[in-house]
Amino acid sequence: MTITLYDCATAPSPRRARILLAEKGVAHETVEIDLRSGEQLGDAYRRLNPQCTVPALRCDDGLLLTDNAAITAWLEARFPEPNMLGETPAEKAEIASWNWRVEFEGLLAIAEAMRNRAPAMAERALAGPVNYAQIPELAERGQARARQFFATLDGRLAGRDFLAADRFSIADITAVVAVDFARVIKLRIDEQVPELQRWRAGMALRPAMSL
Repeated sequence: MTITLYDCATAPSPRRARILLAEKGVAHETVEIDLRSGEQLGDAYRRLNPQCTVPALRCDDGLLLTDNAAITAWLEARFPEPNMLGETPAEKAEIASWNWRVEFEGLLAIAEAMRNRAPAMAERALAGPVNYAQIPELAERGQARARQFFATLDGRLAGRDFLAADRFSIADITAVVAVDFARVIKLRIDEQVPELQRWRAGMALRPAMSL
């Protein structure tokens, strides 16, 4: 079976899929989609993925997955080891909860701050096939939410090596991507969030995190 990941090396969403594939040791081919030039909005990619987003994952048996939720669920079912979504009911619930919080409180907040402020995204305040105008007030709110997200993670990680279930999981992958993505809004880990700083240094020891 040939697996192809439609990727963009500079974007946070496909990085999540890229890290997960590496952690599971899943061989795949990569097709780079140039988001800066708007390739995701062109006819060729739109025919593949009408949502005009990355990542997308395609298999030669016809399977096509066009979001991280589906990609993660399929990879976990198809390649169950190492486990990333939890084994016991309690683990599954805890990991799912923190992964969702990182997406909502972190990634979405950072994207809100960036996409509603960057001049290059004047008509692209939301990803996808439809253009939306920027709302400057949302940029300010996103910045404040992202700062609070860092504080939330710092509190959660006190005395912990992992975000959920006392072991490495998809929640850690999503959190690494979110924390690193925050640089686009000039928010970086510093001495004000020492637990987050320590955790990120530990995550850097995993080879997949360099992808």
